[in-house]
Amino acid sequence: MEYALVTGGSRGIGKAICIKLAAMGYNVIINYTANDEEAKKTQVAVIEKGVEGILMKFDVSKMDAVDSSLGKWMEENKDKTITVLINNAGIARDNIMVLMNPEDWHKVMDIAVDGFFYVSRHVVKDMLVKRKGRVVNVVSLSGLKGLPGQTNYSASKGAVIAATKALAQEVGKRGITVNAVAPGFIKTDMTANLPEAQIKAMIPMNRFGEAEEVASVVGFLVSKDASYVTGQVISVNGGLYS
Repeated sequence: MEYALVTGGSRGIGKAICIKLAAMGYNVIINYTANDEEAKKTQVAVIEKGVEGILMKFDVSKMDAVDSSLGKWMEENKDKTITVLINNAGIARDNIMVLMNPEDWHKVMDIAVDGFFYVSRHVVKDMLVKRKGRVVNVVSLSGLKGLPGQTNYSASKGAVIAATKALAQEVGKRGITVNAVAPGFIKTDMTANLPEAQIKAMIPMNRFGEAEEVASVVGFLVSKDASYVTGQVISVNGGLYS
């Protein structure tokens, strides 16, 4: 039984990815940290596609939490294989660097970078044994070009981009691909308070993207059609220079 694990899967881009993977026939493990109500809505949407939807609540930035939730599930479900991993969990705590609270720096870095490590090491180890797997890391335009007021966010996504390229080289001989998708300005809770009219004037396509448009690229990267694509960062940003 093949499963896809999506971290930060309860809302926004993560939710759209869960639904896309379910439509492709994957049973989906929906990781989330806090919002039970939204997580259950995502689970319902996944199950409606005719596959299994599992809620797995844990903080990806806490090693013990990852080990006791994900690690335990994998140990107890040897007949169920996670063949797709989407590292999507992340938060933004924007401010100019000289005014940034150290807590906001560490929280953003911990979730994106440590979370990538804690989750991936469990899943990729099993992929190596089975010689099969797809890893897609959701990064950001901010990690490619840097954005003012997002030094912490840019640093965290830039680190995951570098890790994507390195891990792809480590596991490629075992038939595992590792790629990243870098969204630009996408309509989600994270961008809800941004001045959309002002920002979209800078975007060649003159609009914000939809979460489903990001999910479609993720769907391609986990498909058989992308079996020779690895170590890449694919931008989904409406043409913004990156």
